[in-house]
Amino acid sequence: MASVVEYKGLKAGYHCGYCDSEEGKASCGMWAHSLTVQDYQDLIDRGWRRSGKYVYKPVMNQTCCPQYTIRCRPLQFQPSKSHKKVLKKMLKFLAKGEISKGNCGDEPMDSTVEDAVAGDFALINKLDIKCDLKTLSDDLKESLENEEMKKEKNSKKEGSNESIHSQAIEEKLGSGEPSHSIKVHTVPKPGKGADLSKPPCRKAKEIRKERKRLKLMQQNPAGEHEGFQAQGQPPSLFPPKAKSNQPKSLEDLIFESLPENASHKLEVRVVRSSPPSSQFKATFQESYQVYKRYQMVIHKDPPDKPTVSQFTRFLCNSPLEAEYPPNGPECGYGSFHQQYWLDGKIIAVGVIDILPYCVSSVYLYYDPDYSFLSLGVYSALREIAFTRQLQEKTSQLCYYYMGFYIHSCPKMKYKGQYRPSDLLCPETYVWIPIEQCLPSLENSKYCRFNQDPEAVDEGRSKEPDRLQVFHKKAIMPYGVYKKSQKDPSEEAAVLQYASLVGQACAERMLLFRS
Repeated sequence: MASVVEYKGLKAGYHCGYCDSEEGKASCGMWAHSLTVQDYQDLIDRGWRRSGKYVYKPVMNQTCCPQYTIRCRPLQFQPSKSHKKVLKKMLKFLAKGEISKGNCGDEPMDSTVEDAVAGDFALINKLDIKCDLKTLSDDLKESLENEEMKKEKNSKKEGSNESIHSQAIEEKLGSGEPSHSIKVHTVPKPGKGADLSKPPCRKAKEIRKERKRLKLMQQNPAGEHEGFQAQGQPPSLFPPKAKSNQPKSLEDLIFESLPENASHKLEVRVVRSSPPSSQFKATFQESYQVYKRYQMVIHKDPPDKPTVSQFTRFLCNSPLEAEYPPNGPECGYGSFHQQYWLDGKIIAVGVIDILPYCVSSVYLYYDPDYSFLSLGVYSALREIAFTRQLQEKTSQLCYYYMGFYIHSCPKMKYKGQYRPSDLLCPETYVWIPIEQCLPSLENSKYCRFNQDPEAVDEGRSKEPDRLQVFHKKAIMPYGVYKKSQKDPSEEAAVLQYASLVGQACAERMLLFRS
């Protein structure tokens, strides 16, 4: 399996939805016909991000509102006071149908289509027409078959390239079969729950706490760490099951049991969106209607703007391969919709990618009638809990990527409240804890976070000649391809691409040149 991309170059001087500058935005982009999950993981770790099949990277020292990739560390995550309020509000609503008054104007994850390169709607429409997948698929299949034949002849000679199966590429560029999906995290069976609206008498609670504390001190005088140490694994970073003298864990707060006569039932389902699973197809229309209302009410889109094709292009189409390695999560890797079902109808959908090291949040849309539930914050907390759940089986999958953090845009600063979190250094591509970055960002919109002046981008393009090019039905290293090229601007474009994707991706991905 190989990724196939078509580099589109720099697009500068277009409208920015964050600061409303008419021509301040600058980014480089490529059309991804297909991407392996490992390639996309490596790209987002270099500041790239996808919107549908368009993958873009802001030109950080040039763009008006620098967008720093942000990730949260779910294993150490502790919900803040305001996070707990949102979770309690949901529990009250589910248990008793209570609608608490008060502030519900939360920022959902990447709800602004600007983050999904709104200025590029027209550009992406154009690209969509230009990229003729059928011929590309056939050409690629043919060239890969030729490669295979050559390889068989040269099988005794040592080949540095791994063999790529034409069938896999064909499946990838064509349409895929519906694939299995899972139902994750349904609300636990209601038990006899206490009255949520009445906290226990403060005094009695304090007495119980004190007793518990003394008892614990007798059992564990040294106060050893409670996380167990699995063989060959670091100590468990999960907060242990909440005892009354400890803060409740995220899971305790989300999955608190509801009374048997609860007013509402919430269920969260994860369905594969690409290739579309049968569950995804069966719920497509209902999901689209929620998106349409969300765009019209929350983002003031005119009724003819959120079309089915726009919805499909941005939130359903994905270049990511569906992959099911034995050590991976049960649902596999790739692109999914996490649907929130309240009493049998969809009220919100989180669009996510599940990658080798992270769950990456793409977008959230919800039914505006349920704004009072702060679904942006609630869904982010559920996605953090979902990442923790996946990590139990797939230990390296332990981060939650929240897209871009934009310090200069007050509306986008909320992402910094999910702690602990890190920002990606735009020059050396290492992760730096957000606390260390904020002082610099107060002084300057663009910052190199890595404090070591000697540090360089370790993954940079060092040998551009080894980059893989797909040209005229053949796959060849750039060193061979460039001999047939007369146009100097072609070399500039290819070297720019190589510098942005880094050496590893440049050698694995196929750069399509017409």
